[in-house]
Amino acid sequence: MIWRSLKTAAWLGWQIESNWATPWLFAIYSIIKPLTASAILVVMFGMATQANFASPAFSYMYIGNAFYMYVAAVMGGMAQAVIDDRERFLTLKSMYVAPVDIPMYLVGRGVARFLTASLAVVVTIVVGVLFLELQVSPMNVRWGLFALALLIGACMLAMMGLVLASIVLTISHGSWLVGEAVAAALYLFCGAVFPVDVLPVFLRPIGYLMPVTYWLELVRRALVGRVANEFSTLTGVSDYQLVLILVVLTLALAAIAAGTFRRCNHIARERGLIDRTTNY
Repeated sequence: MIWRSLKTAAWLGWQIESNWATPWLFAIYSIIKPLTASAILVVMFGMATQANFASPAFSYMYIGNAFYMYVAAVMGGMAQAVIDDRERFLTLKSMYVAPVDIPMYLVGRGVARFLTASLAVVVTIVVGVLFLELQVSPMNVRWGLFALALLIGACMLAMMGLVLASIVLTISHGSWLVGEAVAAALYLFCGAVFPVDVLPVFLRPIGYLMPVTYWLELVRRALVGRVANEFSTLTGVSDYQLVLILVVLTLALAAIAAGTFRRCNHIARERGLIDRTTNY
């Protein structure tokens, strides 16, 4: 039942994400939206450095921003899935009485968002390589490390998304803001566009506690190892140690997600929030 719930939810999520438009229009939207978002950072960086896009700082910022799209898509998507099913489609209560594993269903919806975000990430990286001197060469990419980083990262983001979706189950008003708000807040602390050691000293522990920080570092090392080594934040940590830290944090997140869902699910049932609508 667990695998069936995951597979069906991923298929359903893809249908929901892409069914609002014809395939070509959906593809254009998926390409233009991330490019316009990245263009803001590119213009800011260009103005501040006289368009020195060959700088390692640009590759550091650009790659971090591109792959952070996964964080916003998966976490926000899983939280939004609860809102859509409860208040837009009015199907969440039916799922609770059906033979569906709810946590795996939510993870499946996150998988769908991960797949749609992949198109945006690929297009953003390709545009950076072709037009903005992004220092990513297919011949120099460590593909094994990159694939491992993506796999662990997908699991890590799914667990973070499950924690957020569980909390949304207990919120009856303003819940549509939660996913975007949390993703925007984490953006400042995880080294997406600047190293963690740029933060004030009292804020740096937040960045070092976040698994996304280590994930983005691992992705950068796989894609542009020389550039990643220009910044001293995690240079004392080997690739093996980064993978180990990320795995441990992901397992810890899985335990937290399981406990959070169990508690929030109980609260939502007790308060009658499973089938409550708030004029979404």
